[in-house]
Parts: sequence; structure tokens; C-alpha cells
Amino acid sequence: MFNEHTVTENGIIDCLKGLSGVNWTYCHGENLPKQTQDIFVEEWLKEALCSLNPDIAKQPDLADEVIHKLRGVVFEAKFTGLVKANENFQEWLLAEKSLPFGENGDHITINLIDFDNLENNHFVVSQQVHYIAATEVYFDIVLYVNGIPLVVGEVKTATRPSVSWQDGAADFIGGKKHYWQNVAPFFVPNLLCFASEGKTFAYGAINAGPKDWGPWHNTELREEILPGLQSVLNSAEGLLNPVTLLQLLESFALFSTVKTGKNTPPKRIKILPRYPQFEAAKQIVERVRRGYPKKGLIWHFQGSGKSLLMLYAAKMLRADNELKNPTVLVVVDRRDLDSQISETFGGADVKNLIKVQSCKKLGQYIEQDSRGILITTIFKFKDVEIDDTNKDGLNNRSNIIVLVDEAHRTQEGGLGDKMRWALPNAHFYGLTGTPISGIDRNTFKLFGAEDDPGRYMNRYSYKQSIRDGATNPVKFEPRLAELRVDRAAIDEEFNELVKANNLDDEEKAELSKRAGKLAIMLKAPKRMAAVSEDIANHFTSHVKPKKMKGMVVVYDRDACVQMYYLLGEQLGFDAVEVVMNIDQAPIRAEDGDKKGKINKDWRKWHDDLELPVKDADFERWQVVDSDEQKQKDLIETYKDPKQPLQLLIVTAKLLTGFDAPICYCMYLDKPLRDHTLLQAMCRTNRLYQTDETRKDMGLIIDYLGVFENLRTALAYNPDEIEGVIEGIEAFKALLPIQLEKCLAFFPNVDRSLEGFEGIMAAQECLPTNAKRDEFAAAFGVLAKLWSAINPDPFLHTYRKDYKWLAQIYESVKPVGQTGALVWAALGAETIQLIHQHTDINRIRDDIDELIMDEHAIFTLTDKEQEQRARKIEIDLMGRLRGHDDPKFVALGERLEKLRQDYEAGVIKAIDWLKGLLDAAKDTVQAERESGDKVVTQADNRQALTKLFLETRPETTPKLIGDVVEQIDKIVKATRFDGWQNSNSGPREIQKALLLTLAQFGLGKDKELFAKAYAYIEEHY
Repeated sequence: MFNEHTVTENGIIDCLKGLSGVNWTYCHGENLPKQTQDIFVEEWLKEALCSLNPDIAKQPDLADEVIHKLRGVVFEAKFTGLVKANENFQEWLLAEKSLPFGENGDHITINLIDFDNLENNHFVVSQQVHYIAATEVYFDIVLYVNGIPLVVGEVKTATRPSVSWQDGAADFIGGKKHYWQNVAPFFVPNLLCFASEGKTFAYGAINAGPKDWGPWHNTELREEILPGLQSVLNSAEGLLNPVTLLQLLESFALFSTVKTGKNTPPKRIKILPRYPQFEAAKQIVERVRRGYPKKGLIWHFQGSGKSLLMLYAAKMLRADNELKNPTVLVVVDRRDLDSQISETFGGADVKNLIKVQSCKKLGQYIEQDSRGILITTIFKFKDVEIDDTNKDGLNNRSNIIVLVDEAHRTQEGGLGDKMRWALPNAHFYGLTGTPISGIDRNTFKLFGAEDDPGRYMNRYSYKQSIRDGATNPVKFEPRLAELRVDRAAIDEEFNELVKANNLDDEEKAELSKRAGKLAIMLKAPKRMAAVSEDIANHFTSHVKPKKMKGMVVVYDRDACVQMYYLLGEQLGFDAVEVVMNIDQAPIRAEDGDKKGKINKDWRKWHDDLELPVKDADFERWQVVDSDEQKQKDLIETYKDPKQPLQLLIVTAKLLTGFDAPICYCMYLDKPLRDHTLLQAMCRTNRLYQTDETRKDMGLIIDYLGVFENLRTALAYNPDEIEGVIEGIEAFKALLPIQLEKCLAFFPNVDRSLEGFEGIMAAQECLPTNAKRDEFAAAFGVLAKLWSAINPDPFLHTYRKDYKWLAQIYESVKPVGQTGALVWAALGAETIQLIHQHTDINRIRDDIDELIMDEHAIFTLTDKEQEQRARKIEIDLMGRLRGHDDPKFVALGERLEKLRQDYEAGVIKAIDWLKGLLDAAKDTVQAERESGDKVVTQADNRQALTKLFLETRPETTPKLIGDVVEQIDKIVKATRFDGWQNSNSGPREIQKALLLTLAQFGLGKDKELFAKAYAYIEEHY
């Protein structure tokens, strides 16, 4: 029989056993020389300690002391948490610990792994590894290096189309198994985990959420990768070979402190690279070691993680002994990028990190031959005076490596020339998502080596990042024709205007005069008022319901001030803020030779333009502009979904290097083009997911028609920008087509039927898991289209059908993590739509009716039993989805198994129904234990009446009222608080119940008596 163990699991194992060079030897879990409670294979670990540590080899008993220390690190996880314990254990793995095992008690470094000579290590792949801690588990695949479990893999059977790698990952992340919590000690030594179902493959670090898992390919694979076993094996071979794993462990597995919100403490996380970062960082180091060529271009799409790539490269360069203590200079082009890079490096506790504070300091660091990692902006090179007679510059060392972020920007002008003169023998590596290929400015020629095909060293495209789930697609929506300005005026000034980023102050001043005509039109008060009103309406109706935030990009700083007060009046001033450059002089100088002088920005806005600017606002903007920490705090406030700040208003700042995944929508009212436009719009493409929402795309609201001609707006090779941004209007054409595809699953179903009858009729059209998953995939596409368009009058025609489909989707969605990639949580707007007039997510208060149905199930036909079972299942599944407690998830999985067994013919309808009734009783008990609502005594009597009215035998219709009344009377008279726990109480209730049933000819039905008593015991 083909299952996960005979196909995918063994396929991965065979792949690893057959690797060329150093490969894995195989040992089945039941043959491992260890006990089930052991984490290490101590026999192998002792052998490695002796072979890799001469001092231990002389006294093999010392190996036991090391293992005792390692056990101590594992034990600490109870108190420090898994991530911290994992970080501590990694220090041992990287030979950063020593013990007094040398002569005269000298401390010696303890080596657990030989990173230089891989053949000196013992690599074992095992399957079905039995481990017992708080719970008992069998891990599908475990990779041991010298007896230490570095990798754990979960392989799922593709029992239904919706099953994916995420179902395997769910075993680590949460649910009933929740390995990282329930058997955490086993993961203290862990490097990474992986998951597959035989079609797809993904890996993640401990405690990583679903969005932090990723695929493993190589950047040469440009085309779509078809799911299948061969793709899985290619990924396994690429990631799980000993060379890659030990490189990841030695140079790429990082721990970083990240902020979690304005008012919540930071947390420690483990970071692993995505494969483009892994490839490019290694290529940089290898090229520097080789010595030629002394440059290279890394072309990775915006949002795919260039900051981390630089961090990896810098750490590896600094750790390479062959490079003889090099200097790594990280150069950015804006202060906000400087702040972001510094935060990335600082959070990862990078050693010998220097943040350059001034032009003078930069010159000193270079001339004084400082070693370490220096982070600076390109503008700090402005005081460098080029001396053409001096060929040595400020420092002619060859082991200086310059990593230039956003390499297409100002590094290519005069400041770039100064930097290259100052460091004549340095290596220069440019990183960009938007290279420029013009006559005057050409990123490829400046950073790209001639030996590299296409003049780039590594390429990770838009299509690849979307395919891998590294970024979201971005859509645009043209806005209100009446808000447009004269196209001819824009075209006249456009080409000059977009060059402003590369001009000095004097040139910018001249340009601003020539651009005055356009500025006047864009900032006309009536137009600005109309734009602000449209932004407020769109944000309130489209963005805020999604529980995400936005940015407003306006023409200049004057427009920032205008827009702040216009939007503040409509949305509240706590919902908007401006981030811009501003004159730092006092509003009114109080003393000194400038006493009485008015700040030039204040004078312009307050006096000349007569804007309602207030002292407090002006001074707050000054602080945000001048104080780096205050700007960081503001951005953290914006990133926090619980904070009221919703919109940031900018004109130049934060258009590059600003990484706020919660940013969903950008309101664009500034003429941008080419790389500047591409960078700006990619502020919205970051992945974002919480318990309440998930971002499937970024949105640009275009007030100037910038995207009307995409090839003009983005002057790149059409093949390079294909699909980078698409109009949201296209969604309106697709939605009716997709809606019909979804409705086609339900031929001849009366959609006017409400309640359970309508849902059951629809469910009969989805009789198998495969059919349900097919419907889920189709509806998932429809839901994304709906969310992107909503709210819009266009949707009114389709609203009723969409709501009906959403109800069906929710009613058949598996409880727990099954098929999580396909069965995604519906968006907040769709949930709200479903629940406006119905409540299928919560079981009715008369759940007692469902439980007590078992007393009369034998009187039902097979068809009636099936219908009753489906009714109970719908009700219970809806109720269970309201809980994330593992015991409710387990109940949901139990219901799913019952249904699958019934549909497969393993059990009959009556057995399915009885199983559901038992599960219903357990659900009530679980809710009682968790403090949820418990049915009242009055509810019980009402439910009991309904039960017998609906399920009575046909031969006894007149007796129903008497039976119900008599049971109620007897139970009410006999019961007392705590009767279940007394000696006489249960006996009296049982006696009363038996007499009552016997009175009506039902006393011999033992199953009826047992279930009726169990129900009474639970609810009275």
C-alpha cells in the first residue's frame, strides 16, 4: 500500500543516502542505540567527542562530563524558553565553549562537529524515531550529526488535494501535536525543521510561524516549479546535504531580538536564510577570497530580504581567517535605511559593529585603519576631497569590502566617486531591486562584473519572489478622473522632476521653480480637499476593515502639511502623522544674534501659505526628523495594529528602506517613475498575517494616472516587469467568471433554502474530500477577488451568491490545520458578511436536542440517519471552530475522521450518528471545563421536549408529552445540587428514569437508558 512512509519519506531518505561526496547513512528509529527518552545518541556523541578532542581522547570519561553539560542546556529550556536554550546549545555546536580538560586544568575548546573536514563527522538519517517527554511521539525523519538531532522532518500523506507542507509544519507550530511545546527538549539542539506531503517542501526555524517557512530552490530556476515528488527531492538534496546544513549552522543560523509592539516586550527569535540570501552571501565571500573580480551586482526584488543578506555576508567576511581581519563597510543612501540596517545588525548582536555618526568620524575610521563592520550613509563621504595625484586614497588596503544598499541611487554620482577614490583597492558589491540602465547612470556597468552573464552575480526576480511566497503581488487602482491634473503639464515636467533625487540643493531649487506650474495644480486647495476626502472614504471602507494601514505620498512638504490637517479633521489627528525633513531652527529665536528670526518652514506654511499649522505639530515633526529614536518609536507605533495611528503622510522619506508589513495601501499623489516608483510601491508588498487578517496583496491608489502606461512608468525590459503591478479593474472582469465556477459545484441546489436544510443540500454536492478541496481552491480565488474589490457598488449584483458560497465554505472547512494553505481563514469582511443575518459558527443553544437524538436513532431510515448526522456535524464543526484549545481541535479531528470513515464505507450511517452524539456530549463537557456557556435547566426541558417531538417512534405519538413531563417531574423532584457525587443521588435518579421509561414500554432499551442517564448526569 502506498502511503507517506513508502513514497515520500523513503524517497527523501533514499535521496540523502545517495548523495555524492559526504552522504547520510541509514538507521531505522527502532534500531537507534538509545532509549526513547534520550535526545542524543550518546554512543555516537562520545565517539565524536573523543575523535575531535585529543584531550578527551586521552580520558574518554571526560566525554560524559560534556554530555552532562549538554543535558543541562536541554533542561534549561523549561525556564529560559526553547529559543534561548537553542541559542545556548548552538554555542556548544559552534565550539564557543571550553572546559578545564587540558594540562594543569587549562581550558580547552570543546568540538562537537568538524566544520572543516566533513568526513570526520558521523551523518545518520533515521525514520520513525520514538521519543517520550510530556507526550509520546514518532518523528518521521530525524537527521543526526555525531549523535545530535539537528533536523526533524514531518511527512504527510496527500490523502486529499488540500494537504500540503503546511499540514506537516502544523505539527511543529501548534495543534494537538505542537512539538515545539509538547516535546520541546528534543528541539533544543535543532538547526531546522522541514515538512512535505510529497508535492511541496518547506523548512523553518524553531517557533517560526507559517509565513516564516519557505521553499528551498536555487535562483537559476526562473520558471514555475511544478509540484511533485521530484521537486521535493530536489529541495531535500539542496537543503539537507551535509555541506549545506553545516554551512547553515556555522554561518547563517542567527538569533535576533525583535520588537513586538509599542507596549509589549521584545522577543528573541531564530532566523534562517532564504535560499537567495544563502547563495548571494556565499558568492560574495567566495569572490572576495578569490580576489577577482573586485565587484558584483546582487539584483534581488524589493522586499525579499537584502538587509539580512548583507548581515550574512558581513558576518562571514569578518569570520574568514583568510581575509585577515577585514573591514566591511555597509553603505546606504538614506538615514531611514541607515536606521533599518543598524537595527537588523544590532538586533542580531553582531560583534565589532560601528555606526558612523559624522563625516569627520568616517574619515577617521578609514584613515586609522579601523577593523570591524561600519555602517554609514553615502552622504558622510561629502567632505572627502579627491586628490587625483594620490592613488592611495584614504586607505589602500585590499581587504576592505563595501556593501552598497540600493546601489542604483546616489552612490552613482559624485559621492560615489569620492567613496571609490577614498578606497581604491576595496571590493564593491551593489545590492538593488531596481537597477538603472541608462547612458549617464548604469548600475550594471558600475557594479556588474563583465565576467558575469547579464552583468549580475545573483538574480532573484519578482516572479520568483511571488512564486516562493517571499513577497505579495501589488495591484493599482486609478482614481477619480475629476481629481486628475492636465496630462500635458505632467508630461512636460515629468522627466526633469524624477531626477530630483540625484541633484544638489542648488539644482533642486532651480528645478522647483520650473516645476511650479505642476505644483500649483497638484496643491490647489479644492483639489487637495477632494483628494483627502476620497482617501478618508476609501481608507475607512476598504483598508480599515481589513485591519491594516496605509501611506499617503504627496507632491512635497507643503502638501504634507495640507494633507495632515485635511485628513486629521476627517479621521482624527491620532490616526495620521507626517514624516518629512524640516528646518530645525526654533519657530521664533528667543535669544542670540538670531533673536526674533522666524523658522523658514514655519514662515512659509503659517504666513505665506496660511496653512493652519500649530506650534505643537511643527515641533513634533522637528523631533521626529532630528531624533532617530523618536522616528523609530513612531514607526513602531504605526506597525502596532492596536495603536490608533493609521496613515503616514510622506513625500520622500520612508519611500525606500521602510519595512512595515502592516502597510497595505499607498495613496499616490506624486509623479514618480522607474526605480523610484518601483521602490515606493513595494512598501506595500511585505507579507503580513495575524490571527485576524492576512495580506494577500498590496494596493496602490493612483491619483495621477501614473500607471496608465506601465511601460512608460517603469522603463525596464517588459519581460522584467511583467506582472509587477496590475490594475485592480481587471479583477472586476474576473469575479463573475470565478463566481460561476464556484456555483457550478452545486447544480440544481435551491440557494433560497436557509439554515441547515440549505447547507445540507449543498454539502451533498461535495461528497468527498477531493471535491471539497477543489471547491475550497476555487472559492479561495473568489474570496481574494472579492476582498480586493470590496466595497464597491459593482459587487451588489453578486453579494447574495457570494454570501451563500462563503457559508458553504465555512460549513465544510476542516477543523484544525488540515489543508491550511487551501482552507485559509476568510477575511474579516467576508466573516462579517456571513454573520450579518446568520450565525453558523456557533452551535445552537439546544445542543441537548442533538445529544438526546441517540435515544431514537433506531427509528430513522438510513437516509434520515445520514441527514441527522450531517446536521449535527455542521452544528458541532461550527462550534468547534470558535476554539483554539487543543482539546477542541482534537474533537474536530475526531469528527473529520468519523465523516471520512462513513464516506469510505467503513461505518454505517447509524454508527456515524452515534459517534457524533458522543462527540456532542464531549463538546459540552469540554466547554464546561473551559468556562464556556453551559446549557441551563430551562434549556434542558425545552430541548428534551424537542427531542421527543422530533425523534419519537411512529407508534407512540400520543405518549410523547406524558414521557417528557414525567421525566421532568421526576428529575426535578429527585435531583439536588451535587447529586452526582453523593451515594444515594445517582441511584435515585437511575431508579426514577428506569421506572419512567418502563411506564411507556421503553425500559428494556439498555442503550437508551445509558445514554439518557449520561445526558441527565451532564446537564441536570
